[in-house]
Amino acid sequence: MTHRSGFVTFVGRPNAGKSTLMNALVGEKVAITSSKPQTTRRAIRGIVHRPDAQVVIVDTPGMHKPRTLLGKRLNAVVQTTLGDVDVICLCVPANERLGPGDRYIDQQLEGFPDARKVALVTKVDVASRERVAEQLLEISALRDWDAVIPISSVAGTQLDVLLDRLAALLPEAPPLYDAETSTGERLDDRIAELIREAALEDVRDELPHSIIVTVDDIVARKGRAITDVYANLWVERDSQKGIVIGHGGERLRRIGKDARLEIEALIGQQVHLDLRVKIAKEWQGDPKLLGRFGL
Repeated sequence: MTHRSGFVTFVGRPNAGKSTLMNALVGEKVAITSSKPQTTRRAIRGIVHRPDAQVVIVDTPGMHKPRTLLGKRLNAVVQTTLGDVDVICLCVPANERLGPGDRYIDQQLEGFPDARKVALVTKVDVASRERVAEQLLEISALRDWDAVIPISSVAGTQLDVLLDRLAALLPEAPPLYDAETSTGERLDDRIAELIREAALEDVRDELPHSIIVTVDDIVARKGRAITDVYANLWVERDSQKGIVIGHGGERLRRIGKDARLEIEALIGQQVHLDLRVKIAKEWQGDPKLLGRFGL
């Protein structure tokens, strides 16, 4: 049997469902998801294993008009990723009209002629058949795609069709990762992201882009099935620190509880999470702090 391996990336406006799609295809939570735009901050790899192919999915930040140095660096991550993959999939939600942002991203794909191009109409489970049909027609008119596929990550609609098509577009090659590997992410990075996800959902619209998380240490207790995780949740200003901590520390405890449950599911063991809130003033525009945070 011919075996194919290669890299696929999903691009689109923020909140187009890219991370949710990758998690659904990989079969486990590799990238955090949130209703907030620009949740993804770096290229994250998830690996799909098939008898005939290995599909390495590279999840990227949503392309957007940057307002900070962080935003510029996120767009640079997308551009770098596009130059290194075999297939680029443009994701457009079925429940939103095709807009200038989608057309701008489509135009950017012209700079990567060697990559195969696939259009995905996402979130078809929350749109009418008529709206899905309209979106398929509009996105088909943008260019001569290698495939145009309507999907739903939540309902699992046509994900098997998508994987079949992606596998067929990859070059013939042996597997790039061993069969037990589901992601290229380190454990400490995955834990930091789970904490950030819990914080994003709790603070809602108060300061979503001002939060970043670092993990100082992960220590398994000797003779006990407990892992201690020591982490920091960073914000930009004193007032934001108060928002995250909440009255009497109530919000921070809630964030810690939600994150701990996700971390325990990840590592399969009871977790004690020591979470501190710290300030890194205006870190989104500070190149030294961005470098310190790996951005």
